[in-house]
Amino acid sequence: MAITNEQSSSTAGRELIMTRTIDAPRELVYKVWTDPQHVAQWWGPNGFTNTIIEMDVRPGGTWLYTMHAPDGTDFPNKIVYSEVVKAERLVYVHSDGSENDPKQFDVTITFEAEGNKTKLTMRSLFGSAETLKMLIENFGVAEGGNQTLNRLEAHLVSMDSESNLVLQRVFNAPVELVFRVWTEAEHLANWWGPKGMPITVAKLDFRPGGIFHYNMQAPDGNAIWGKFVYREIIAPTKITFVSSFADANCGTIRNPWMDTWPLEVLNVMTITEQDGKTTLTLKGGPIHASETELAAFNMAKKGMEQGFSGTFEQLEAYLVGMAR
Repeated sequence: MAITNEQSSSTAGRELIMTRTIDAPRELVYKVWTDPQHVAQWWGPNGFTNTIIEMDVRPGGTWLYTMHAPDGTDFPNKIVYSEVVKAERLVYVHSDGSENDPKQFDVTITFEAEGNKTKLTMRSLFGSAETLKMLIENFGVAEGGNQTLNRLEAHLVSMDSESNLVLQRVFNAPVELVFRVWTEAEHLANWWGPKGMPITVAKLDFRPGGIFHYNMQAPDGNAIWGKFVYREIIAPTKITFVSSFADANCGTIRNPWMDTWPLEVLNVMTITEQDGKTTLTLKGGPIHASETELAAFNMAKKGMEQGFSGTFEQLEAYLVGMAR
């Protein structure tokens, strides 16, 4: 994703521009941006939730909502639409709903089709360069926007598209324990990875933006490196991360067995508990992938299901051992 603060005669440093190419058709991206049932599940930075009071997406319509921060602080928001072109463009004024809000700003969002992908551009124009600078430095609006688009991508992956891998397993263990063995190096080293390929954890920094870097010992003696980059963590129910093959220095590399494999796969894992048992659901799909890479991923889903079945069997046995 690109984030810029353009300088021009008309905007004079007042404009924040965010662009991202999203692996979904623009009609779907537009839908999850304008349907309150979808928006409530991804809008806002990591850890934020939303109460949508009203969402009337039409010229002159209003979107009223309250954002709830992780620390419990509530932030009222008001959006008034001035232009709505379905699946193409949204223009609106964003404020906190009070009169003469000094942080009020104008937003233009465009959705451009690029094959089966969508180039999304969000331009936010503030009242002054000083206001924008203050919001970036004191409120992290640029990073907050980046996290919001990350959550949008994760929501799209979680929608059970035919192009995504969907796995589910029930474990006879409490949700806190299942979450714990995914988040601590001493546990991951005992079960993560395909059967017959023990791993060594080189690094585990379990936080948004942190990295899990590990190597697997293949039967031929070679070390295969992999990594997770964590995006969102909601303990103990959700972990979102990007997985890839890696080198010993934690750089992202191609699949050593298949050069058409996607460089990055976005994974959304949810964990729920009922009657003392935990259901783990893992959904994953390529991001920033070419048509060739998407085709390779789709053709390999059956094999991935079998591979994860072995991994989950190792996890199940490890949980049973911990219970003993």
